Amino acid sequence: MSNLARELEQQKQHQQQQQEIHKQKKSHDRKSWLTPGEKLIGLVFAGMVCLGAVQMISNQAKIYKVNKDMQEVEASIKDQQKVNNDLKVQVSELSKYDRIKDKATKMGLELNENNIKVVQGK
Repeated sequence: MSNLARELEQQKQHQQQQQEIHKQKKSHDRKSWLTPGEKLIGLVFAGMVCLGAVQMISNQAKIYKVNKDMQEVEASIKDQQKVNNDLKVQVSELSKYDRIKDKATKMGLELNENNIKVVQGK
């Protein structure tokens, strides 16, 4: 029986040693598949991609704002052109000869044909 007990004890010790060796191998096998330099390069690359994306979005927002401002200015230019055209029509209506003659006679002015001088342009 003592022989059998020794064999069992040796087997247990052998199994424990095998388990310890197996654990040690597992701890050595846990090495990362990326080196610290590769991780650093990856982080730098990811940061640059994020910065590029933010820059692109920022530029698109600026372009949108400029386009919106341009459209507002164009609309105000069109409105001002309409006002200018209306004023030109009003000036041409108010500067008609018959209207000016009527206003002059109402104010007491008379047409003296002896006092008219004709000026010719070149």
